[in-house]
Amino acid sequence: MKLIANKKQLSEMPENWLRHAGYALIPERENGEISFARRFNRDLYPRFHVYYQWEKNSKNEEIIVFNLHLDQKKPGYQGFNRHNAEYDGEVVEREVARLKSLLIPEIFRLD
Repeated sequence: MKLIANKKQLSEMPENWLRHAGYALIPERENGEISFARRFNRDLYPRFHVYYQWEKNSKNEEIIVFNLHLDQKKPGYQGFNRHNAEYDGEVVEREVARLKSLLIPEIFRLD
């Protein structure tokens, strides 16, 4: 599930914002992707897993697109990246709502 935020809605860089939201950096993968995870407990799984990327919207403003899903378990076979993940549903929607509540509302932005 995607969460789109205007750069000005974050009080800091996305990496720090995610850390303050309870996410931890996952070491860089072979393809260079950087991602973050938020665990439910001490186990590695299940966990929320999020990637983000910078884009420009139709007004040429910088936006950050967060792509969030719920990893249910580790990939089953070595060499395979597929795992049991949920990209929508009630649990994922609640986490996106929680993250939205941490954004600076558009009406309070100082331009």
